[in-house]
Amino acid sequence: MTQEREPLLQNGGAGNAATAKGSPALLPSLARSVLKFLMWAVFLTWAAGIFLYPTKPVQAAFKEWAAVSKNSIFGITGTVFVAFSAPILIVAALAYVYIFAFPRDHVEKKKLRSLSFRLWTFPVLVDGPFGVVSAVEFIGIVLFIVYVVFSMTYYVVESMSLVSNSHLPPTIRSELILATVGARFGSVGMFCMTFLFLPVSRGSVLLRLIDIPFEHATRYHVWLGHLTMALFTLHGLCYVITWFLEGRLIEEIIQWKEIGVANLAGVISLVAGLLMWVTSLHPVRKRFFELFFYTHQLYVVFIVFLALHVGDFVFSFAAGAVFLFMLDRFLRFWQSRAKVDIVSAACRPCGTVELVFSKPASLRYSALSFIFVQVRELSFLQWHPFSVSSSPMDGRYHMSILIKVLGTWTDKLKSIITDVEENKTRSDSDQSHTGRITASIEGPYGHESPYHLMYENLILVAGGIGISPFLAILSDIIHRIERGMPCAPKKVLVLWSVKKSTELSLLSAVDAQNISSSVSEKLHLDIQAFVTQESDPPLEDGIVEGEQKAPGIFVKNGEAMSGLVGTGDNFWAAMYFAASTLGAVLAYALVQLYYVKRFNVYAWWHLGLLLLLCMAAGVALPGGLVVLLWHLSEKRRVQDDRWDTDTSTAKDGAEDEQTTNGAAGEDAASAASVATLRTTRYGCRPKFQAEFMAFAERAGGAAADVGVLVCGPPGLQTSVARECRSQNLRRGGGKSGAVFHFNSHSFDL
Repeated sequence: MTQEREPLLQNGGAGNAATAKGSPALLPSLARSVLKFLMWAVFLTWAAGIFLYPTKPVQAAFKEWAAVSKNSIFGITGTVFVAFSAPILIVAALAYVYIFAFPRDHVEKKKLRSLSFRLWTFPVLVDGPFGVVSAVEFIGIVLFIVYVVFSMTYYVVESMSLVSNSHLPPTIRSELILATVGARFGSVGMFCMTFLFLPVSRGSVLLRLIDIPFEHATRYHVWLGHLTMALFTLHGLCYVITWFLEGRLIEEIIQWKEIGVANLAGVISLVAGLLMWVTSLHPVRKRFFELFFYTHQLYVVFIVFLALHVGDFVFSFAAGAVFLFMLDRFLRFWQSRAKVDIVSAACRPCGTVELVFSKPASLRYSALSFIFVQVRELSFLQWHPFSVSSSPMDGRYHMSILIKVLGTWTDKLKSIITDVEENKTRSDSDQSHTGRITASIEGPYGHESPYHLMYENLILVAGGIGISPFLAILSDIIHRIERGMPCAPKKVLVLWSVKKSTELSLLSAVDAQNISSSVSEKLHLDIQAFVTQESDPPLEDGIVEGEQKAPGIFVKNGEAMSGLVGTGDNFWAAMYFAASTLGAVLAYALVQLYYVKRFNVYAWWHLGLLLLLCMAAGVALPGGLVVLLWHLSEKRRVQDDRWDTDTSTAKDGAEDEQTTNGAAGEDAASAASVATLRTTRYGCRPKFQAEFMAFAERAGGAAADVGVLVCGPPGLQTSVARECRSQNLRRGGGKSGAVFHFNSHSFDL
């Protein structure tokens, strides 16, 4: 019988057996500490090397090392790669070992009091160009600004001193300074590009290691993208001005050197980068999202022509991060090609579309997860992120999302579903309508740690369809309390703002609709709904609660969704990383021995292209073989699981029947619906200061840790973050004194 992997949290956990007598086992604790130390040591050494690279001592040490190793198989390219790309790959390798050996399968209450966790959840900035910024994020922003200012200042001062000592005419001296500064802008931009590709790898083990979900990491990619493209633009602009002053602008732009940088390749790369940059600006992206999306596919042109522009050894400064991105992109491509069965596709009365996908029982995800969805009838390229609205406890074989109809893509999706429903009603047939919706899935992605299960006191603030992930959280908490699984929340306050009262029927999507008296004794749930555009309850207010979703359609044209990306199998993911990395190194060694040295290849652009091709070959060939084996193993596990479905279903049915019969006399009469716990206010918005302070008083005042999760438009996130900051700054002088931990989610909008 197939062994099912529990989703993120285990019941009690065998790993806690050693702690039953008071202290954890010494050896696992020591191994965990050693791995953490090694990862921090490698990362900090690497970061320090990048920061101090402009200085003379580091430059001298690097030149000595390059002189010693230039006659090796890999030459100076290998030296640069080992110094600036290999460290991040070493950290990734250690991260796979760490995650595999020490899975986060328990609720870490002690983490709430740690300084690092509080820095992550304390909002320092709530207004401005960066949006809501935590203390750790603010420190990161400052460090990057300091790095850029320090590097460029050092380079400019050094260039000025060198040129001023030379006996050159003033005009030539100015042009030389401008060209030198332009080159320095490019080198600093290359280092920033290293960090640019790290957060954009959706299933990156590095993001999982530090528990940053992709929805948060995209913000860092945006910030770094602005910084990197600004540096590259200044790099190109300095050279353009220099060439114009020298009177050979066109000649230099179209030049493609064998020795040295290929100018035309750099121009093509910069143009592609500028197109991505301009279309990613908020006003353009908001009004012309499809233009932004399609233009962003030019990243392939940007990377390839950048490698052709700078050659192999300069590209090696950022090759490690690009390689991690290629690993993630290939795995996502493999996963996204599969067609996923849609268990149900239906339109709810409030205008929201609900999609329920088939998934294997072994798929791991948390209630804070999200997935990317593609519907091929609408677009072959567009992928849209949606929060998962079902808990891992809701069902072994399905996962659901709620989609608010807001734009062209969602409107067409709703039209497809309603057309099929109307045809089905007219034909009076219960047959499946196959092939009308062809869906593919990427993910699930999300937090490694289940933050919603770590707080005894939890506030969920939602705006409109932002309630979707919180439906999964509520269902998850209720199910866990019912089954006696680890679950910290005892008091939960939901503050939900909607425009129209028809949206309130979304509460019916909570799988655990009825809360038994045993759950009510352990969980105090308060749902406060605010209808902002209606001053009085509608006449059909009592009817809205009873509304159910329209009869849905069933689409079977594929299989259960794959778990290759996101929170996939850690062992196979590590094997994929190892095989791809070793394959790329071996491919580059063979190319150097039997092609470069044999045929005396010396052109920089040619060597840069070969390095990029070897990286791609390592991912596609040995890495692709491991992914194929991983895929076959997953299919076999799914088949074995289906083979056991009848037996397990019969067993679960018997247990459910026994539980129902036993509870019928005791809990049936006292069971309460989630919807009945809702208090609705019309014509107003929530007053966060009063609500937060009152909740903190009920939670225990100064001794309380309150987790605040918000999902909604930027204005809502800003308001909640501002209040969390005010409450924390008011500690000791105000009434509550509780510690508020802020966390935001930004999808489904």
